[in-house]
Amino acid sequence: MTVKVRFAPAPTGRLHVGNIRAAVVNWLLAHRDGGAFVLRIDDTDLERSTKEYEDGIEEDLTWLGLAWSEKHNQSARFPIYQQAVERLKAQGRLYPAYETQEELDRRRKVQLSRGQPPIYDRAALSLSSDEKKALEAEGRRPHWRFRLEGKRVRWNDLIRGECEVDTASMSDPVLIREDGAFLYTLPSVVDDIDMGITHVVRGEDHVTNTGVQIEVFEALGANAPTFAHFSLLVGADGETLSKRLGSLSISELRAQGYEPLAITSHIARLGAAEAAEAAPSLEALAESFDIGRMGRHPARYDQADLARINAAVLHEMPYAEAQPRLAEIGADLGESFWNAIRANLTVFSDVTGWAQVVRGPVTPVVEDASFLAQAAAVLPDPLDWSAWAEAVKARTGAKGRALFLPLRRALTGKDHGPEMGPLLQLIGREKALRRLAGEAA
Repeated sequence: MTVKVRFAPAPTGRLHVGNIRAAVVNWLLAHRDGGAFVLRIDDTDLERSTKEYEDGIEEDLTWLGLAWSEKHNQSARFPIYQQAVERLKAQGRLYPAYETQEELDRRRKVQLSRGQPPIYDRAALSLSSDEKKALEAEGRRPHWRFRLEGKRVRWNDLIRGECEVDTASMSDPVLIREDGAFLYTLPSVVDDIDMGITHVVRGEDHVTNTGVQIEVFEALGANAPTFAHFSLLVGADGETLSKRLGSLSISELRAQGYEPLAITSHIARLGAAEAAEAAPSLEALAESFDIGRMGRHPARYDQADLARINAAVLHEMPYAEAQPRLAEIGADLGESFWNAIRANLTVFSDVTGWAQVVRGPVTPVVEDASFLAQAAAVLPDPLDWSAWAEAVKARTGAKGRALFLPLRRALTGKDHGPEMGPLLQLIGREKALRRLAGEAA
């Protein structure tokens, strides 16, 4: 079987780490075995869906490297959904119900007061034609419910193992609202059938929906796809991320300087047994991906872990990949510069600070002018950091931190940074002498 998956975001907001996780896992599952990744825009809610958000979804996926082989808009597929509606009506599986939300709420309260489960009682099925006409004459418009078989629906979940949902304990779901708008379930199932989706991979909050959807698949004469439900995200503190996802949008993480490969490497391992590490590429990440290793416990999203992975991605980035970005920000000082400073980057924009150290001007930190003057007197030509350090040590008696820190502070204005050997070569003899003399250079 050729794996074919879909990512179906609603264009009602920007992608965040919660829903992009579904995109990453689906993309990796498909590309591990040369399958297909479908982008399906869930824009059946015409009032809330916008072209701006749809464009934002495409922009985020493209930036992350999650290319799709097909794209579909559900808003363009209403006639196909209507054909399925007529088929379900003809089978008696889709029926009109006229209760208002207030009436349904009252019934639930009565059921709860009697110790009964608050599920729909199918009163609409007993309405006569005359009663339906009378309700419609009052101005009521029906919503349409799918009649469940009330059975135990079972499937083998790729993550959760054997799963079972008893649809007898559920209300018949509404598939079409009073205004004629399709709700999620029907278009999703019809599209999965029509597009040949083989695997549906999503969050565990959809487990109950899966029982319903399998019945809809069967009613439409189709085999259900293979399902996989991954655990939901929690923060580093163990609390749910649901209220904080707005601050974790992909566009915001991008603005903060996180690399796309760092984000995908991090997200791919959330909830897995092994620790997340920076992958050399998306393709390598796909090759090593095993959905069966995703655990059932809540997946912990830790921004500090993302920052660690982001730094690792930069530390391994070759100059050829970095060069266009260095040139774009006016910090391309050559391959030796990049190789010297990349191990000290947390985000790519940090490079501008090290370019400033090399080019100047830098205001040196001078605590002992006499020590620096003696160091300047033995600065070798050509520059050689190790030889210089030995000469300064012999001349002043300083060693260890007392030797190296004053020199670093004078030459870079900083307490920490890249190895001083390559950095000294990049700074050059003239600027080094001026900084050792306490001049901004």
